[in-house]
Parts: sequence; structure tokens; C-alpha cells
Amino acid sequence: MPQELYILAILDGLSYAAVLFLVALGMTLVFGVMNIINMAHGSFYALGGYMAASLGLLATSMGASPAWSLLILPLAAIIIGTVFGTLMETTLMQRIYTKDPILQLLVTFSAFMIFEDLQRLVWGTQPYFVSDIVNYLGTAEVLGITYTRYQLFLLPGVALTVFVALRSFLKYSSVGRQIVAVSHHREVSTALGINVKRVSLLTFVVGSILGALAGALASPTVSWVPGIGGEMIVLSFAVVATAGLGQIEGALVAAVLIGLARSFAVYLLPESEVLMPFLIMVLVLLFRPQGLFSVATARRV
Repeated sequence: MPQELYILAILDGLSYAAVLFLVALGMTLVFGVMNIINMAHGSFYALGGYMAASLGLLATSMGASPAWSLLILPLAAIIIGTVFGTLMETTLMQRIYTKDPILQLLVTFSAFMIFEDLQRLVWGTQPYFVSDIVNYLGTAEVLGITYTRYQLFLLPGVALTVFVALRSFLKYSSVGRQIVAVSHHREVSTALGINVKRVSLLTFVVGSILGALAGALASPTVSWVPGIGGEMIVLSFAVVATAGLGQIEGALVAAVLIGLARSFAVYLLPESEVLMPFLIMVLVLLFRPQGLFSVATARRV
């Protein structure tokens, strides 16, 4: 394998890992606080991508500069995450927080299927794709490899910024400390006067926005078709399980690991591309069932 392909595989892996991390971050945040795996989380990724592509195409048809996409992408994520996250949390999640985990999985999976049908109803089955922002930002050269600035700088930069911002929010803000307290013990938090219901809603909406943001950021580089949310929820679960449920720092490391492994598989052994993330997850769980960064006796955000 030529040196250029190694460099290209690393760049592709880091770019993909940035998107994968944002989706997994939303999922692991919700689990860390609510102790529930949201199987509909991939739908926020898909809806965010569809919304961003639709708004981008609308802006292009109106003659707007591609630079407006820098505002359209987060705007699409905030709209999708806030609207659908609030709707799902208030109508479904509040009813199942104390239910059996199997029922929680069934309910959230049902929500995923509803969102899938909603996507087909609104956007149909034709691919959606808009790459104006990628072309607008141009390319850069890295060790002789020409690569888009969007994937080289913007995607990893946003992922790292979100990671630092979320960690700082949880550690230093009053609301963030309340979220951490609820993640450790809901009943004690209630006794201390924390509005657990409000914290749960906020956490779920933030997690939904993170999933939608990943989709919005991926929209200029991916053709959006029905079923794309299902693929991402499986991959993000592999990241979360590899890192350890509820582990934010671990999700970052696991996303990079899986992103690079998947990218090198594309160039070295394409037949194993789909297998690679799950092979890593299985190998980790065989030796550390609690994940790479978790301990068996504790769960934290």
C-alpha cells in the first residue's frame, strides 16, 4: 500500500470519526443520565441531514452564498433536535423511564420506525445531496495529498469543540452539575431539590441536537437516502459499547479507533469494511464486558 493511501486512510478515518463521535456522544449522554438506550437516536441523525440538505438546496435556489451553509447546518440541527427531541421525550420517554429495559428498547425502536416512515413521507425516496459548502471552502494539501478543508478542518474541529464545550458545561455550570447528579442517583437528586423532570428533558434534547448536528455536518458529503439512520444507530452503538455506556471521553477514543479501522479496511480489505466496527466491539467486550473506559461498579457522565 503506497504511503499516499495510508495518509488518505488516516484523513478519511478522522473525518468519519468526527461525525460518528457526535452521534455516539448524544446517545451516551442520554444513557449516562437516564440509563436508557434510545434506539431512535439514529433518526435524529437522518432528520438532521435531510433538513440541512433541504435548507441548503433552498438557499441555493434563492441565490444565497454557500457561506450561509455555515449557519444552515447548526440551525437545521437545533430545529430537528429541539422539535423532535422535545416531542419524543414528553410523549414517550417520560412514560418508560421506570419500565423494563426490554420495553424501553421496543418503544424507542417503534419510534425509530415511525421516524423512518416520516422521512419517506416528507422527502420521498430520491437522494438528497448538496455540497456547496465543501466546494466553497476548497481544498488543502497534506503531505502531497489534496483533501477538502471541510473534512480536514471543519468536521474534526466541530467535534472537538463540542466535546470540550460539553465537558466544561457538565463540570462548571450549575445545570451541568445537576445533570451529573441525576446521572448518579435520580431519587437522591429529587430529594436535594433538583427538578429531575426538567433535567431529563434538557438532556434528551441536547442529545437529540448532537445526533442531528452530526447528520447536518455529514449532509454535504453524503447522499441522503431512506435507511441511513438505521446504519448510523448501529455504528454509534458499536462506539458506545466499545467505550463503555455513559463514557464521554471514551466515546471520543472509540470513535477515532473505529473510524480509522473502518477507513483502513476500505483501502486494504474492502470486504471487511462493514465487519470492522463490530469486530472491534466484540473483541473489546470479550475481554472487558463493561467497555474500555468503564468500571463494572459505576456509571458516570
